[in-house]
Amino acid sequence: MLIHEFRPGRLVAGATALALAVLYAGDAADAWETPWYEVIPVLCGGMGLAALTTWLAYRVRRRSARTASSEKYAAPASTSGSQDMR
Repeated sequence: MLIHEFRPGRLVAGATALALAVLYAGDAADAWETPWYEVIPVLCGGMGLAALTTWLAYRVRRRSARTASSEKYAAPASTSGSQDMR
């Protein structure tokens, strides 16, 4: 039983944040030197990739929901005669 749906964009955003944390942790432990200006492309690239992933997942969910719907061939409720049309 699924508790919530899978959101791949959030996974990419979390991986980006984790990568930045590893970069700064390595810099703090003197394992390597990380200049501040190298973090900006990682952050912008990761957030852009997360946005693209979210958009693609949204499009896939909409397409699958649209093809799975059987109501697009049924008559609308207003033609059933149960409502007064003026």
